[in-house]
Amino acid sequence: MEQHSNEIGSRLGRQGENYDTVGSIATNVADGFTMVAVGDLIVSRPLTKGHHPGFGDVVKILRDADVTFGNMESLIFDIRSFQGSPQAEYGGCYHVSLPELGPDLKAMGFNLMSRANNHTLDWGVEGMRETSRVLDESGIVHAGAGDSLAEAGAARFLETARGRAALVSFAATFERSARACDPAGEAAGRPGLNALRLAQRIVVLPEMLESLRRIRNALPGFKPDREAANLVMLGGVTYKTGDKAGYSYEPNARDVADILRNVRRGKQFSDFCIATNHTHEPDWSQEPADYEQSFARRLIDAGADAYIGHGPHLLRGLEIYRGRPIFYSLGNFFFDALRTPVGADMFETYDKDPRVDTDAEVTVDEEAKGYPTPEGFSNSLSSPIYYESVIALSRFEQNQLAELRLYPIELGNSKRFANRGIPRLLTGPQAKAILERLQKLSEPFGTQIGIENDTGIVRLKPGSSLSRD
Repeated sequence: MEQHSNEIGSRLGRQGENYDTVGSIATNVADGFTMVAVGDLIVSRPLTKGHHPGFGDVVKILRDADVTFGNMESLIFDIRSFQGSPQAEYGGCYHVSLPELGPDLKAMGFNLMSRANNHTLDWGVEGMRETSRVLDESGIVHAGAGDSLAEAGAARFLETARGRAALVSFAATFERSARACDPAGEAAGRPGLNALRLAQRIVVLPEMLESLRRIRNALPGFKPDREAANLVMLGGVTYKTGDKAGYSYEPNARDVADILRNVRRGKQFSDFCIATNHTHEPDWSQEPADYEQSFARRLIDAGADAYIGHGPHLLRGLEIYRGRPIFYSLGNFFFDALRTPVGADMFETYDKDPRVDTDAEVTVDEEAKGYPTPEGFSNSLSSPIYYESVIALSRFEQNQLAELRLYPIELGNSKRFANRGIPRLLTGPQAKAILERLQKLSEPFGTQIGIENDTGIVRLKPGSSLSRD
C-alpha cells in the first residue's frame, strides 16, 4: 500500500497536479504569510539587552514574520552543572551557549530552528538533550535531533496566525558518531541527528585516472577485480573521470527515501513545510555540490514550500522552483565565537597548552587555520566573505511566493575579537557588493535579483514560478 501510494503521488507530481492521495501539496497559508530565513546561529550569549549598534533593526525584521527560521549550531547548557563531556569526534570546534540564550532567541523572534548539523553532538547526548530542553521551555519549535532516527527525522510543527508550519531538518555534513538510528530487534535506537549520507567521489581527468590505476595495480596485495572503466578505488577513495577535476556526491538512497517521506508527511499535516539541509560540501566553494539542486527540487515536488541550505559559512545562490524558494546557503547570521570552554582536544589540535594559553587564543587560531579558503578570497576566516550574508524575507499571496526581499548584513569582521559576530543591516557600497555577488551566484539557476534601496528583490507574477524545469 505504501509503495502504491508513493507511485500515485509521484505520478500526480509529474503531471503538475496540486493534490496527492491524502491531501493538498499546494501551499495553503493565508495571504500575507511571511517567512524569514537566516543561516547559521553560532552564538554564545544573550544579545538583546547588550550594546550592539544596529542589531535592533535586524531584530525588528525577525519579529515581524510569521515564521522566523535559523540553524541552531550551538549547544545550550550551564557548564557549572552540566553532566556531559566534550566528545572525541566534534564538528571542528566546541560550541557552547549560556542557558539564557533560549529565551533571548525567542525574544528576537525565532520560533523555528534546525538542529541537525556537524555540532549536534559536540557535547554528547547530554548536550543535545539539554539544548532540546532549553528550546522547548523557550517555546521554540525545533527538528533534526532526537533519541532515535524516527524522532530526529520527524517533522515538527508551529502554529501561526496565517497557517501551520512544519519543519524537517537533516544534515549531509555530520560526525559519523552523531547519526541517529532506530531500534532493530533487541538493539535499542541511537540518539543523534537526521543524516543524509553522501558517497564522495573525486573527479579527475582521464589521464589522471590511468596514472592512479597504475599506482593501485602496483601496490602489494592488490587483487584485480571487475570495475567500471571510468572508476578506480585507491586507499578507500573512489576516483572517476570527468571534464574538470573536483568532487561528486551521491546521496544514500535509503536516507533520501526517509527524508522525502517525512517531508510528504509534514506537508500532509501542515499548510507550509520547510526542508532544511546542513551541507558544507564542498565547503570552500560558493557553488552547491552536484547532488543538491536535483535533491532540493525533489523535496519541493514532495511538498516542501521552501528549501533552506546552510553550513559552508558563506552565501550561495538561490533558485525559484515551482514558485518556491531554494536557498543553497544563507551563510552566517551569528558568528559570535566566544567559546568557553573549548575542550582539551582543540588545545592539542592547535598546539596550545591549557596551562599557558587561553580559550580565546585557541579560538583565534582555529578561525585562522581551521576553515578552508573560499575561491577568489584571501586566507580563511580573515576573509570578510564569512562575515557577510543576507536575511531572506519571503512573502506569500494567493498560496504562492509573491516577493522575496534580501537584506544584506555584516557581522563585524573589523571589530575586536570579543565584539565580532553580531549582524547589522548594511547600506551603500558594501550592501551593493553583497547583493551583486548574490546576483551572480544565482544566475545559473535562472534567478533575476533586482536591487532597490540597498535591498535585493525577486518578484513573481501571479501564476508564474520563474522555474527552469
